[in-house]
Amino acid sequence: MTGKVQIVPADPAGIAAAAALLRAGELVAVPTETVYGLAARADSEDAVAAIYRAKGRPSFNPLIVHVASSEQAEQIALFDDRARKLAQAFWPGALTLVLPLRADARIASAVTAGLATIALRCPAHMAMRALLSKVGLPLAAPSANRSGGVSPTTAEHVAASLAGRIPLVLDGGACSAGLESTIVALRDNGTWQLLRLGPIDAAQISAILGSAPDVMTRPEIEAPGQLASHYSPGKPVRLDASTAAADEFLIGFGSVPGEVSLSPSGDPAEAAARLYACLHLAAAAPQPKVAVAPIPDQGIGAALNDRLRRAAA
Repeated sequence: MTGKVQIVPADPAGIAAAAALLRAGELVAVPTETVYGLAARADSEDAVAAIYRAKGRPSFNPLIVHVASSEQAEQIALFDDRARKLAQAFWPGALTLVLPLRADARIASAVTAGLATIALRCPAHMAMRALLSKVGLPLAAPSANRSGGVSPTTAEHVAASLAGRIPLVLDGGACSAGLESTIVALRDNGTWQLLRLGPIDAAQISAILGSAPDVMTRPEIEAPGQLASHYSPGKPVRLDASTAAADEFLIGFGSVPGEVSLSPSGDPAEAAARLYACLHLAAAAPQPKVAVAPIPDQGIGAALNDRLRRAAA
């Protein structure tokens, strides 16, 4: 595929065009409340392989499957009472559950990277929900960017990263959360683990499950966002910077102004929504290095700092 990617509004005509492409095994970039996703039908080996090719993604890195409802999710994974409580509390929304894959699930093997578990999310964004309803199939959809780079929060970010690799981007405006979903794995022994920090924090999960997360012990990659180096703007990144050197583009926060600011008022939620947009600006800036102001490490701030540490790795 060559040339520019087509950007169309996420209106009924755009949704119908995207659904037709997806049913035919093509890729489509779609807005969600977290970041833009690169969607393909999850039951097609060829379509899922096209995701890995377009992103340049390692084949050992599993994909999140997006579903229209809890009922559709239970056709794919084995749910217990804990999973149903979490789904009831946070779906549709920014929570991904890692659960045992059903033996009869119609899911391409590349989606799970050969693991016995699958990552599932029921998204809240109306465009993605409309697309899932129109297609009638679960959709595998990692972030719509080249692997390891900065995640996209606008249609323009997608086009800049994947032009010539995909035919269509549904434009639903800027993503509201701006940070990938929280990923929780439920274990057979009754414990649970936080595989990726996100908009929903550990305290909110603990309030539903009545227990704290277990210590991470598994060495394999079970879900997106676990690679040590990720979300990179392609330049060295220095964290906890109150000022910038002459060769650094400073991303501010709160009282540290910077060239751009994640949140002049010091609001972590606003910072999460603006994180990737600011990293895209840093990537395009003339300065060869990036500095980022300190961000409090509580609540969603912990998820922000997780992404920034991986960007700096």
